[in-house]
Amino acid sequence: MSTVFDTASDPDTAFDSALAGLPARLLGDDGRVLAVASKRWRGPADAEDRWMLDRCGGPTLDLGCGPGRLVTALVESGVPALGVDCSPSAVHQTRSRGGMVLRRDVFDRLPGEGRWHHVLLADGNIGIGGDPAVLLRRCAALLRTGGTMLIETAGPGAGLWRGRARLVAGASAGWWFPWAVVGPAELGALAAQAGLWTQDQHRGARCFLELHSCRELHDCRELRGCRELRGCRELHSRPVGVAVTSADGKP
Repeated sequence: MSTVFDTASDPDTAFDSALAGLPARLLGDDGRVLAVASKRWRGPADAEDRWMLDRCGGPTLDLGCGPGRLVTALVESGVPALGVDCSPSAVHQTRSRGGMVLRRDVFDRLPGEGRWHHVLLADGNIGIGGDPAVLLRRCAALLRTGGTMLIETAGPGAGLWRGRARLVAGASAGWWFPWAVVGPAELGALAAQAGLWTQDQHRGARCFLELHSCRELHDCRELRGCRELRGCRELHSRPVGVAVTSADGKP
């Protein structure tokens, strides 16, 4: 089998093909086939995306932003947002839509670490890196006190799978890279093990969890009801700027 593909340094023509609108799928190294919503990537934010977007009340980091539909939707609603993606094509498309974006691995140094209000992992991006527990800790380090993670999972019953996958789009097949698939129950369990609290969740055609690491927010929700939650968020608010100061997008 092929060696693991480094998306930060090598081109992936299959991903470019998916970004161009060709039907795509992920093939796992155990033979599983995973659907890829490449058509949704290219369109505007849809009604189920709003479940995440409506919970973003301050500066938001979209990890694995693709062509930037969520970044641009947030900016259009007045919320500062920054996308992060390894793909040059994704970065170009996000910028062409008016979004701010960095070409960078999500585990590299990012602007405003520890000060973001929200981190998005949409379209199954909890699978990035192949170890959801490690990615949850990375996201927690990016957030301010009281910040939240908004994560799209696989459907109920998906379980937890970790392995390698490759993207196939049209006649192009990418290199193998580490990936994971996580169902909502399994993500909730991983979050609890990492000291994170499930604040809210949605199960429909797509599944989402909202996680945070602040005990005060958890107690507020449990003891005084969710109508008080906004006050706790404001109490823990810290400003963060979204700025890109160099040609390659490094802060």
